[in-house]
Amino acid sequence: MPKGYWIARVTVNDQAGYDEYRKRNAVAFAKYGGKFIVRGGAKSMFGTSRQHNVVLEFPTHAAALACFDSPEYQDATQFLKKSCEVDLIIAEGYEGAQP
Repeated sequence: MPKGYWIARVTVNDQAGYDEYRKRNAVAFAKYGGKFIVRGGAKSMFGTSRQHNVVLEFPTHAAALACFDSPEYQDATQFLKKSCEVDLIIAEGYEGAQP
């Protein structure tokens, strides 16, 4: 069963609001097995970049989707939406042949 990934790019406009979001999202991430793979700045090689780039890995794609839809994460999003500009996708991991 493929893992699930959240891939987010974040620009923080209000640090206090972002800090509250991070405090609250931790509850949902722990509940659904989310694990940070990438968390920080990055050098943009093509296109645009943001302050924070985050990749979270979940045990399954279904867990990644359930985490997003959970009451715990939806509670946290009120602070994210007020304090940040965000691009977020949820992707299914790849388990096929490699080059």
